[in-house]
Amino acid sequence: MLTKVAIMKFNQSKLPFILMTTTMSSYTIRMGSSLTTFINLKDPLLLRGKFLSRHRESLEVIDPSATLGDIEDGTAVIALVEAMDRSDAKKAIEESSKALKKWKFHTSALERSKLLNRLSTLITENADDIARIMTLESGKPLKESLAEVGYGTSFIDFYAGEAIRFTSAGGGHIYPSPFSSIDGSPRGKIMAIQEAVGVTAMITPWNFPIAMIARKLAPALAAGCTVVLKPSELTPLTAIAVKELANRAGIPDEVFQLIISNKDHTPGVGEEFCTNPIVKKISFTGSTAVGKLLMKQSSDTIKRFSLELGGNAPFIVFEDADIDQAVHAAMASKFRNAGQTCVCADRFIIHKDIEDEFVQALHQKVQKIHVGKGLDEKTIMGPLIHGSAASSIKEKVDEAVTEGAECVIGGNLLPHLGPNFFEPTILRNVDPSSSRIWHEETFGPVIAMTTFIHEDQAIELANDTSSGLASYFCTKDAARIFRVSERLENGIVGINEGIISTAVAPFGGVKESGIGREGSPSGLAEYLETKYVYWNP
Repeated sequence: MLTKVAIMKFNQSKLPFILMTTTMSSYTIRMGSSLTTFINLKDPLLLRGKFLSRHRESLEVIDPSATLGDIEDGTAVIALVEAMDRSDAKKAIEESSKALKKWKFHTSALERSKLLNRLSTLITENADDIARIMTLESGKPLKESLAEVGYGTSFIDFYAGEAIRFTSAGGGHIYPSPFSSIDGSPRGKIMAIQEAVGVTAMITPWNFPIAMIARKLAPALAAGCTVVLKPSELTPLTAIAVKELANRAGIPDEVFQLIISNKDHTPGVGEEFCTNPIVKKISFTGSTAVGKLLMKQSSDTIKRFSLELGGNAPFIVFEDADIDQAVHAAMASKFRNAGQTCVCADRFIIHKDIEDEFVQALHQKVQKIHVGKGLDEKTIMGPLIHGSAASSIKEKVDEAVTEGAECVIGGNLLPHLGPNFFEPTILRNVDPSSSRIWHEETFGPVIAMTTFIHEDQAIELANDTSSGLASYFCTKDAARIFRVSERLENGIVGINEGIISTAVAPFGGVKESGIGREGSPSGLAEYLETKYVYWNP
């Protein structure tokens, strides 16, 4: 039911919440067995959700843009969602297994393609609402949220097309037979047939609430797999909206299921995903530490894995680079989503001859970044996801300065905006041998910079890390482009560009940054098994 309540004021001392009634009609509040929120939407039913009503625990969804006053009086809470636990995950896996046979064997590739196309259309039609939800729960600027909706649907569109190709489930290859009949003619048919892996479990992060779901969900459904997906406890609302639209598109409820869990129950849900033998594949995007833990927990059940883990991307600017082009690439790579992406450039390695020119041009761009709430049209960069992230970055910046780095611009928290806001920052003369901000993934709006003279030195600095997700470099030299690309120990390399992710290209890392690929036909292959069939007519 919908009420005329405009403001929902949460008070943690009084369970579960206090409603403050008003006659204003610009906001609506959705109340159901599992979800309560006051987010103003064109279609409030996007957030109705279907979860078990027996639960008493609630997960609070917090606006990262909230001020300290909002947090103290409870108005930072934008929604309450029922928290599910390990038993719910177990039940969802069992239901997913029951649904697998019909989805895998009795739904054609063309039908799965059509359902994905319908889902993409519905998401596009509801883009404004989904972007608003995303901005309120993740803090990113509304323009970025709208762009992410389009980015997410690009994966759904791509895999709707891949579903009907011979490389998808039900397709395959016929190979020339090496066996001979008595008369010397070829004997038998050798066939390699693609089949869906089976029940898949997915864990997605908070920094791209819709894109990471789409990039995993679409190839799995296209291949004929069923999906149990746990979004981040920080950004569950976007996932709920996607699930609602999937239901409307006609994707069976048991084929795509959500597990919304709080921080306390998340480890148990993850362990159920890993230890349950019904689950045949896990796809996870998140920290390297958690990725390692999931692999350990899955060792007794031998599962397929796709892991997209942490990064610490180098950004090299050679002496022959176009400075304006390099600065444009740096800005795009570093400050999108306040630097909270796994492919953000963290370690800037600049040729000594052009350092001053590059820093001056970069400074001019950085000082124009307007920091604010995501719904503010002027905002270019929003908050970090929570206060502990902002405090950690402040600590690392101060350490670097103490060690001898120069803070060119920024370096401070912005408490007048809220506890999660941090200034866009440039540090030069960072010590790559000892500085924490150099050796640890920053996940924030800080450029840590050092210089080099020789190409080999730049490559050595770039590769001096256990991560190997993305890397970037700027040059006009064609020979250097091929030479350096080959020597960089990364799964993704951007040349003269800072944002290169696309549905048609394989996305993934090497070393401790992950296993497998997402996007491109390679992303579909992650959800397929190849069966060898020999037929002797």
